[in-house]
Amino acid sequence: MSGKSIDHAFTATESLGAAADPTYAGALSFMRRRFSKDVAGTDVAVWGVPFDSAVSNRPGARFGPQALRRASVIFDNDPQYPFDRDLFAALAVVDYGDCLLDYRLPETAHAKIRAEAADLLAKTGFLLTLGGDHSITYPLLQAHAERHGKLSLVQFDAHQDTWPVAVAADGSARVDHGSFVKQAVADGLIDPATSIQLGIRTHAPETCGIEILGGEAVEEMTSAEIAARIYERTGGTNVYLTFDIDCLDAAFAPGTGTPVAGGPSSARMLAVLRHLKNLQFVGADVVEVSPPYDHADVTAIAGSTVAMYVLGILAEKKAG
Repeated sequence: MSGKSIDHAFTATESLGAAADPTYAGALSFMRRRFSKDVAGTDVAVWGVPFDSAVSNRPGARFGPQALRRASVIFDNDPQYPFDRDLFAALAVVDYGDCLLDYRLPETAHAKIRAEAADLLAKTGFLLTLGGDHSITYPLLQAHAERHGKLSLVQFDAHQDTWPVAVAADGSARVDHGSFVKQAVADGLIDPATSIQLGIRTHAPETCGIEILGGEAVEEMTSAEIAARIYERTGGTNVYLTFDIDCLDAAFAPGTGTPVAGGPSSARMLAVLRHLKNLQFVGADVVEVSPPYDHADVTAIAGSTVAMYVLGILAEKKAG
């Protein structure tokens, strides 16, 4: 055991380098990254947002960040496939922990998420958020648009999330996980002309001008063809990536609040992500993992792998 360590999340002294924890033990940060509230000078801060008070069906996504961290320990100290490298040799990543939200006042959550995300973005290069229900993407888009301007949204999802936004008693918009895209378009946070949704298998009243690659189209196209459509649509603009785990077929992601049959496999969507290494990503999230409905961590493993691919793309860019 010479040279080995454990609890790398607490014992690490810097943000670079692989951990040496046994897969079955040790502190459960995301991919064993050092826990730190100091993100200054880091390339990436991984951040959990345990919020699921805006779901329309099954709750449980508040436990998503915990599950994604737990599942990520399967990425032990070997070079990560398919990137064939230690992702943290040059990419400085910390796990910032979770956003503290008052469960008694869910209506205050989005403002808190937006403020904390904006603070993090002022100090780190990239924010990778673990959700949480899909409504959290709305305040995340607010924070990212404040920093980068209007964004292109690349959304992997079974749902368009463009349903009408309800109005609260005080006249404010009540954004939930099925309406956040519509509100983001209305607020000018995203440009629908350069945004695209992939894997959609439900109908909403309107598209808001966003291009849709539905479940049948995704099934018939190769991963390279899907990626080419994404490149064509986004056209070199700043891209925010949001991956709702229910984009995947329920066979590959049973642990989610609103599962939809007929979706793509995790292998297909990961292959698409692998092709997107030249997109100008400015932020990303993985949402809607609901562990109470999961089996053997199938959904959490898929979600953590999506997040790992995001880090892999960033690591490749950092390495040149």
